[in-house]
Amino acid sequence: MTYEAILYETRGPVAIITLNRPERLNAIGQAVREEVHAAIEAAHEDDAIRAAIITGAGKGFCSGADLSGAATRMAAGGAAMPAANTHTERLDEMGWVGRWAKRFAYFDKPLIAAVNGVAAGAGMSMALACDMRVGSTAARFKTVFVERNLSPDSGMSYFLPRIVGYSRAADLVFSSRAVNAEEAYRIGLLDRLVAPENLLDEAVALALEMSQWPPLAVRMAKRVLQHNQDAEFEPALRYESVALGFARKATADTRESIAAFTEKRKGVYTGA
Repeated sequence: MTYEAILYETRGPVAIITLNRPERLNAIGQAVREEVHAAIEAAHEDDAIRAAIITGAGKGFCSGADLSGAATRMAAGGAAMPAANTHTERLDEMGWVGRWAKRFAYFDKPLIAAVNGVAAGAGMSMALACDMRVGSTAARFKTVFVERNLSPDSGMSYFLPRIVGYSRAADLVFSSRAVNAEEAYRIGLLDRLVAPENLLDEAVALALEMSQWPPLAVRMAKRVLQHNQDAEFEPALRYESVALGFARKATADTRESIAAFTEKRKGVYTGA
């Protein structure tokens, strides 16, 4: 597929998706939505890809939904937010913001946000939906929604309290204040904090570290972590046991992991 609003590249087993509208701080318009969905699907379908990174071109990570033309639409009696573009969107009660959140959350390989600048509104939600966030010292988070007479969307109301706790989430949403990189790292919005010039290299190094292990084990581990964050204790243990059953099967990667341990060498895993 040819992309116009994003860039898609690979570095070994790592896919890198870059929102490429720097003049709009990578605001999410229809083209970005469609192309990001397609790129994540491509990374999902490609067995050679074992982890993915999403980042932004220029000075911003993502400024949120593209509201260009909102004033014109409102003056004409329309809504501030863009209208649904397809029959599917009009019939889907979650709208594009729900599908946007699900596309990231249901990606079954490790997904890292490399936050290079402002992450606001749905752009912040996108970063929160990733498994981890690596940020440069130029990173900045802002919930924005109440400033636009909106409540949080794109998964923010789900992810933010689970990452920073309810009261901190309430602080960030109700005040709509900006959070700089140092505070973001301190409260858990960022998992790594690095110099701007090292951001992508650090994110790739982290993705490669994750990619060295048997891919089935990593994918099952992600599924267990996501499922059990809301599960009761004993159902969580049962889910763990089911997942462990898959991992214990006598696959080629299982045999290779045992051989690598016995021979004191690094394993070479194929996903078989």
